Amino acid sequence: MKRCLSILLALAMLLALAACGGESGGDAAGADELVIWHDKEDAVIQALQDYLAQAAPELKITFEKKTSLTDSLKLVGNDPSAAPDLFIFAHDKIGVFAEMGILSPIGGLVDAAALEDMLPMTLDAATYKDTLYQLPLYFETLLFMYNQRYMLPDSVPATTGELLSYMQANTGRGRYGFVEQHSTAYYSAAWIHGFGGSIIDENGTPFPDAGAVKDALAYHLKFVRLMPGETEYNTVNTLFLEGKADATIGGPWMVPSAREAGIKLGIAPMPTVDATGMPLAPYSGVQGIHVLKFAAENKTEAVKELLAALADPAIGVSLALASGCAPANEKCYDDPQVAEDELVQAMRATAEIAVPMPNIPEMDVMWTVTGNLLTDVNLSGKDIDASFDAALAQANDLISAMK
Repeated sequence: MKRCLSILLALAMLLALAACGGESGGDAAGADELVIWHDKEDAVIQALQDYLAQAAPELKITFEKKTSLTDSLKLVGNDPSAAPDLFIFAHDKIGVFAEMGILSPIGGLVDAAALEDMLPMTLDAATYKDTLYQLPLYFETLLFMYNQRYMLPDSVPATTGELLSYMQANTGRGRYGFVEQHSTAYYSAAWIHGFGGSIIDENGTPFPDAGAVKDALAYHLKFVRLMPGETEYNTVNTLFLEGKADATIGGPWMVPSAREAGIKLGIAPMPTVDATGMPLAPYSGVQGIHVLKFAAENKTEAVKELLAALADPAIGVSLALASGCAPANEKCYDDPQVAEDELVQAMRATAEIAVPMPNIPEMDVMWTVTGNLLTDVNLSGKDIDASFDAALAQANDLISAMK
């Protein structure tokens, strides 16, 4: 009985979602009407709306916010009556949607010359199996942030060895020299990359350099022991905002809260790992616009006009000024106001070392596998070799099940 009820409820939800989508989906709109799904903050969408009203006034563009955008696309992406024409999202789901067959390559929809000024990292992120599926708009990376009340600019650690020494001298009695979400895959990836390792390679092989990952785990553990056992975002964020942590690695989303808290915020380059000479290299997330196949085939001219407008550096400048976004177009950084924005410029510099999040479908399972590995090593004190072997076996099993 319970199973039947669950099935009926699931069907009802699907029908409701399809009905809602039918009202504003790509199939219902005219040739010059485009529906764009997104999950972005208001400032970003307002900047896009204001810009497009001037740059493409003949297009009728509707932005619809979706809190579960990727789940919704998985359900209705192949149904033109319910799906949008385009969507704005990070690049890491490109592989999933390309394999579903719902994404259109954008190579034939945007002038190649318009892509020449894009930062190479952003185009790499937007490419899956040698095909470009996203027009990059802006990107985000993690940054080394510090409270200048406690950590002076001339004492910011340039190496991880210096960071460890600083932590040892400034941790205790409820105060921390440095905090981060040390047992989440997104944050710990920077340490793995700093040892030349990776969570997964482009062929879907998990932990391709086992030695590098184990070395990173063992080394990182020295820092973890000087940080709180609780690694949730709220805990780390609160410690930094309350002045109980001198420094952190966090995203640009932390900056407004830090400034509201009256923190004199400093942003510095990522420390270099003494043992390897390589910097901590965080993941980058490239936010951009993706085109669904139905729209590419049935609203071709409107889609081309929209992409041409969004490829112009002017929108990158608008986004940078409105929300502190780091533009994908390199020309944007020549703008005087953008050039003066410390946050944007810091992300631009970090883009030189950042690693785009893998956009292959296999990465979906690696977030969980890596998170479990970090929990075992950092929080449960389990043996690194045994924990790694178990994680690798789990990853291989889950990836095999996907094929």
